[in-house]
Formats: sequence, structure tokens, C-alpha cells
Amino acid sequence: MGPTWPLIQRQVEFDAITASLTTRSGGCGVVLTGDPGVGKTTLARFATESLPREVKWVAGTESARSIPLGVFAHLVGASTSRDPVAFLSAARQALLDDGHSRDVVVGVDDAHLLDQLSATFLHQLALDKAVHIVATVRNGETVPDAITSLWKDGHLLRLELSPFSRDQSIELIESVLDGPLEGLSADTIWEASGGNALFVRHLVEGALEAGTLRRSGGVWQLRGRAAITSELASLLEHRIDQIPHDVLQALQLLTFCEPLDLDILGQLAGEDAVEEAERRGLVRIVEDGHRLDVRYTHPLFGEVIRRRVGRAAGRRLRGQLVEALSSRAVVGSSNRIRLAELALDSDRSVEPDLLVNAAEDAIGLANVPLGERLARAALDQTGSFEAADLLARALLWQGHATEAESLLLSFSPDSLDQVQLVRWGTSRIANLFWASGESEKADEVLAVLREKVTHPSLVPIIEGIGSVCAVFENRPEEAAAAATAILAADRVLPWAVEWAFFGGGLSLALMGRGGSVPELAARSAAVADQIDGLLRFPAAHGEILALTLTGQFAAAQRRAEEYLSLASSGRYVAWGLANILVGTVELARGRFTDAAGRLEQAIAALNVGDTADAISWSFPAYIVLGQAYSEIGRIHEADGIITAVQARNGRHVAVFGPQLMMSQAWLAAARGETSRAIDLSRSAAECACTSGQFGIETAALHLATRFGDTTAATRLAELAEVCDGQLVDIVARHAAAVAAGNGCGVASAAAEFERIGALPDAADAYARAAIAFTHAGDKRRSIECAAAAEALSARCDHMSSPALVEAAHPLPLTSREREVGSMVAAGLSSRQIADRLFLSVRTVEGHLYRAFMKLDVTDRKGLAQAMGTTVHADRTTGVVRTWSDAEAWGVIDSDATPGGAWTHCGNLTGSGLRSLTPGQHVTFEPETVVGGTQDGYRYRARDVRKVE
Repeated sequence: MGPTWPLIQRQVEFDAITASLTTRSGGCGVVLTGDPGVGKTTLARFATESLPREVKWVAGTESARSIPLGVFAHLVGASTSRDPVAFLSAARQALLDDGHSRDVVVGVDDAHLLDQLSATFLHQLALDKAVHIVATVRNGETVPDAITSLWKDGHLLRLELSPFSRDQSIELIESVLDGPLEGLSADTIWEASGGNALFVRHLVEGALEAGTLRRSGGVWQLRGRAAITSELASLLEHRIDQIPHDVLQALQLLTFCEPLDLDILGQLAGEDAVEEAERRGLVRIVEDGHRLDVRYTHPLFGEVIRRRVGRAAGRRLRGQLVEALSSRAVVGSSNRIRLAELALDSDRSVEPDLLVNAAEDAIGLANVPLGERLARAALDQTGSFEAADLLARALLWQGHATEAESLLLSFSPDSLDQVQLVRWGTSRIANLFWASGESEKADEVLAVLREKVTHPSLVPIIEGIGSVCAVFENRPEEAAAAATAILAADRVLPWAVEWAFFGGGLSLALMGRGGSVPELAARSAAVADQIDGLLRFPAAHGEILALTLTGQFAAAQRRAEEYLSLASSGRYVAWGLANILVGTVELARGRFTDAAGRLEQAIAALNVGDTADAISWSFPAYIVLGQAYSEIGRIHEADGIITAVQARNGRHVAVFGPQLMMSQAWLAAARGETSRAIDLSRSAAECACTSGQFGIETAALHLATRFGDTTAATRLAELAEVCDGQLVDIVARHAAAVAAGNGCGVASAAAEFERIGALPDAADAYARAAIAFTHAGDKRRSIECAAAAEALSARCDHMSSPALVEAAHPLPLTSREREVGSMVAAGLSSRQIADRLFLSVRTVEGHLYRAFMKLDVTDRKGLAQAMGTTVHADRTTGVVRTWSDAEAWGVIDSDATPGGAWTHCGNLTGSGLRSLTPGQHVTFEPETVVGGTQDGYRYRARDVRKVE
């Protein structure tokens, strides 16, 4: 049984249709026009069903086109007259004999297929305003004059129904899949379907059936070619069957090589056939530089034609294309890749050198799956080291580290020349360090290379990759020194430049010397087409980090999006890596929801292969995602993702230790544990300082200040002298003002944060200014700053932080009393609070007693309400015992709710969750029913979500 497809509301069009069918003046209805499958009939019927009127539907068909008034026969009855005038009069009388004609709506589907008499009859009904009319007409068809005159003369409104936008298509697909769809997969489906609702449906159902659309990490991903259902194929084959043989041959060639040079297609299929295909709207001619290319007007026609071509015929057609393409000079990576891929599946032999070169081109362009296929074919033919190395590189990028290591170990380093040894060693280091997480083994290989490689041109490559190892092992000063020395030399090989940019860019950014990184990025860009295309994405992390740490947020956004634009369709590893860059910037700018969604998809895209848990290049995504979740109050998800990243922690990602602590600090702050959040921030700063990460130390001390710490000003003033960029100066001034309780100084820093685009920092700073003004008794300025903080919080997806909470609810509490009160509101017991704050239970109870007295409340619930929060319980996991769709309620069993927890459909808040199924695993917040029981149950389950 396939998925249920809802109607995606086209509100503007829906309102226009219903208005045209209810008006008593002007026109008397509407004609919906559009391409086949865009949803004309579905929308028309949905609109008419919403009206309290009788609707009489007819449908034009090819078979009824030769029968006068044939489509109306079942509505108007039989007539013995052969006079058209009398025939029409009798039909009109039969249709309208109930005396309530203006309350009747006549619906006509595919009005372009009406016979002449039916078209005339409909025209007369409209002319006399005898009924209201809704009709659909397919674009590109010959329409009877009587129908076209209906909208040309103003009797009916003509409404063009466009295909779905990308966002509408995603909304439709996600409502069916009950979960988020990966952006890259959404692009593929939307481009293949053209936004046509019918095509979208069949593409999704075909992909589900073929297993190419599947869920990974809670995200739906499409991998492989778009699949279509047999039903859609049948619909399109009807049109294909009407294509002349010579035109079909041209289309068959095009389906294996799109786009294809116009001259080559004309040479193989005949110019007349190509011209006829264009005239029929099956192909389009587009300019590509100095040549003309042929493309399908709609990609799905190519897919259907490909399905109809047998294997032998496909090999023969590809062979013809190989011969034609080989007759010309093969220039450029894309042309080599295309020729090699065609030759591999053709009836022609393929040169091993072509396979090797094309495999290297594909990997260089980040098309790793294709690079793997070509490299594997080259290895099967030659067994050469060059082919094996390419295959290993393709495998490691896809997380198949075990196979890559086994392949490389099949070659003894003593049997390789120095160039081969460098390729062998760097591939092994990359695989061991970043794909397997085995940094000690990688260091051993690095030592072998340093001993055996002596050629002056090759040594910088070894030292370049060594700089990356050093920075990941948290030795940024060593990495920066090695990288800058390499890039200062003349005539350095491209691989040395890229590795040095990777190690140097990241280390300099972390050290607070981000001003030097753009120059390194420019050197990298100059050699980008000569190295593995995927390497540029993790290497760019330092560049993006440098821009954000120096306060250049707009430039960081622009550069991150430029990298994302390089990740073209189907290249999911590149797409995932690029989205980490964009998500990092979105977090810094306060776009937390966008960042969270993007990073969820990035992690799912990169979570592949046999060593997915150890992959280093996705590690920063977990850290940033944990912080994004925390800042918008998604504590359960933040806890889960931070737990996951802690399990992946190790020597191979030691450099990210301070940033991981900062993410943990945000989680503590979200839980109301402000003192722990400050402690974690300061620990992160100390760790960063110890390793020379002064840029990160600055960020960590700034975070502690945002949480309310007043001890960081002196050190931040020192860091402002050694770190690059305008952001550190604002941070230092902000910390000094917070320490001094200077509301004006804090507000001034807040305005500076806002000016450069650091909106979350600005929101917290305005909140701190409001707190300072409150303590100073300046109510007017306190209100102004609190309002500014609230407005910026709203712009940042309603972020929450200790400062924002306190500014919104000023109370006569100490910071410790407020912290304990926040933890009470989170549902923690006095013992749990004591354990987390390293206090005695008696001390916690003392803080609670004083808070009760100051706020004039008598219990924990009253304390939470006075602080502007509600009591939340920790989430728990349970199993659905019963559920009634009719009564929309059920019972969930869990250890935390003896006897079961009662819940109602209004408590189901997971994505797309509308009902529960007995035996289903869920998470929820248990709540003790106040004042007794509810339907016999002492507990209620709130915020119920499915366990993915």
C-alpha cells in the first residue's frame, strides 16, 4: 500500500475559484489552464466540494469527441431531434428544469476535448449566466473556439495553474514521508519533476519502491537515479508511442548522453529528426559557450525512453556515441568523464589511461561514486598502483575505510617510487586519521614518509599533511609554523598548497590570527582544480571560522554559500561538508532553526560507511548542532547530539575539545544550570589557552560573560591585543562593562554586536544592560534594553539564555537562587540539583526557602510560575499500551509512570504525529495529575514524540 497524498493548499488559487463560483455579478466561473499533472482537476474538485451547491461534472475524452453533446448525455437525457438548435434547447431544458439554475455548478474536466456541439452548449450557458462553470484546459492542446472565447470575452476567469515551487514540493513530500527531506534530494526530485504534482507523486513512490529513497538519521535521502512508477511510465509512453521512429532514435541517443552537442546528435540521428523533436517540444536547444547543446524538455521522458531500451541496444547506442565523441579532440575533465562512462557500458573497448584520467577527474570534481566506479574498472584492467590509489581515495571519502586500507596495504612502500610513495602515504594518512580515527597509526605512516621522501618538490606535501595532523591533535602553533613555511616558498605543488591551507587556515583561525587566512584561501583557490574536489570543503572550515571569529559574518555567509554552490546534484558528500560551513555561519548569526535543519541533514549525508562514527570531518557539525538545539530550547535533542559527539571524541579530534565544552555549556544554560554553564565556559577557555587557541579562548570567555561571569575582563583585554578582527575588541569592551555593572557600556557593546551581525550576542548584551539598569534603578533604560533584547531574540528564532530570561523576569533573587529556581522549574529534585551544583541538599533547600520568602510563594509550582516558567519533567521513554482513534486518547506505560500515563491527541507533538499505535515506542514528559486522577490515571504524558 502506497503513502497517502494530501492536497497541498493553493490558497490564492482556491480563493479565486470559489469567488468566481459564488459571484452574482460579472463572470460566471473560471477556467483552469496548465500543463498535464499540475493539479487542475484536483484543485477544481476540492474547491467545488467546499461549496453548498449542486455540482454536475463531465469530462472530455478523445472517444467522446466524435459524438455531438456526448459528454453531457448523462445529464441532459435523450433527444430525438436532429436539429442542432432544437438539440441544444432540449439539452438546456433538461439541465436546468429544476428552476434553481444559478445554484448549479457545471464542472468540465479537459474542456479542450469537447466536441463542437458540447463546446457551443457550454458557451451558451456561460453567455446567459444560466449556471456557474468551472473548467480545466490542458496547455499546448487545440481548444475549440467556443471555449477560448469564454475567457477572451470575459465570461469566465482564466487562471493559469503553475507547477509547485521547490518549497511547495518539499512540503508535499515531507507531509507524505512524515519527516524532513534532505535538501540535495529535494533538488533532485524537484528538478526531475519540474514541480508537476503528478510527477512528484510518482517519483517519490517509485523511489520508495526501488529503495533509493530511504531514511537515515531521521532524514529522508535519495541515492541513485530517480525511479518512476509503472503507472507514470504508462502515462508518458502513450505520448512516446506517437513519436516517429527517427525522432525516437534521436531521443534514445540523447538519454545516454545529455546534454549532447547539436552537431553530433544531428550527425548520428539526422538533422530532420532533431528538428522534429524540437518542434514537438520534446527537446530544447541551449547555448553552452561557443556550441549548442540538446537537452530534454522534461527529464522524465528521458528516463522512460531509457527504460524501453534493451541492454544490447543500449550498448550499441553508447558505442555510437563513443565513436562520434572520440572523433573530436577530448578536452576538459567533464568530456573525459563522459567518454569514459559511456565507453565502460558500450560495445567498444576502453583505454585504461582514459579510465584512470577520468577517475581522477571525477574525484577532483567531487563526484566520488562515479570516481569509484571508473577507478575500480581501471584497477580490474591494469592492477596498477595509480588505479588502486584513486579507488582508495574514492572509498575513504565515502567512509569505506576498511576496504581502502586493505587496498593500500596490498602495495609495499619499498616497491614504489617517491611520487607513488607520497600518494600511498597521504592516502593512508587521510584514511586512518579522518575516516577511521586512528591518529596514532596515521602518525606512524607520516614518520615513514618523512624518512623515505627526500625530493625537494615532494617534501612540502608531506609537511602539509603533517600540519593538518598537528592541528587536529591540538598543536595549532606547530601546524601554523609548518603551513606558513610551505606557502612562503616558490613553486609549491598543488597538493602541498591545499594541505598547507587546510592545516594553516584552521590553526591560524583558532589562534586568533584569522586576518592571515584569506591570503591562504586565495592560494588554495588557484590550485583547486588540481586536487581532490572534496578536500576543499573540510579545508575551508578554517577560512569560515576565521571570518566568524573576526566578526566578518556577511563575508562568512557569502563564502560558505559559494562552497555550497560547488556541491552539485548527486554529490552528497560535498553537499554535506558544505552545509557544515553554512550551518556554522547561520549559528553565529542567530539562524538557529535553519542551522539545526541544515546540520541534521549534513550529519545524515556524511553518516555512511563502515567507520561513520570515527569520521573527523563531520565532528564540528555535532558540536554546532548541539549548541543550536540548546539555544532554542530543544534540550532533549541537544542532550542526545552532545552525547553522540562525546562518544566520537578522541585524539584525532582533540582540537575541538574547547568547542565541545562550549556546546556543553549551552546545554547546561538551557537546563537552567547557569553556574555550571559558566564553569564549563571557563574550562573551555583554559583548555584553549593551554594549546594556543586564543581565538577560541576569546569566544569561551565571552560566552562565560554572556552567562553572567564578571571575571573575564582583564584576560579579554589582553586577548584583544593579540587577536585579529573587530569582534574581539567589542567582546573586551562588553566584558569590562559587565564587570563594572555599567549599563551604558553594555548597551553600547550590544549596539556594536548588532551592527556587525552578531545578533545572538547583541540580544544577550541588551539583556545584560537591562539587568544592570534595573540594579541601578534606571527603570526607563531597563525597559528599553529589555525590549531590544526581546526583539533580537525573536529575530533569532526566539532564542533563550540566562540573560534573556532574567531580563524578561526581573526578580529580587540572587544568581544562585534564580539558578536553583530554574532547575526546579525543569523538574529536578533537591537531590538532583545538589548533585549537579556540587552542593548539599540542605543548602539547596535553604536557597529555595529564601526564594519562596522573597517571591511570596509556598511551593515549587508557585516558584516556577513567579519566574515566568512552568514545571517540566525530565523526558522518559515508554511503550503505547492502548490508543483509540475514535476517542483520540490512549495510555503509555513507562517506569516513571506506574500504572500508566494518560494522554490525548493534543499532546502528540512529534513531526506529523496524529495518533499512536499499540506497541509503539515513544518519548514524553510525565506530569503528575494535579488534584487526584484523570480517568483513573495518576500521570499524564505531555509532548509525546515517536522514537526514531
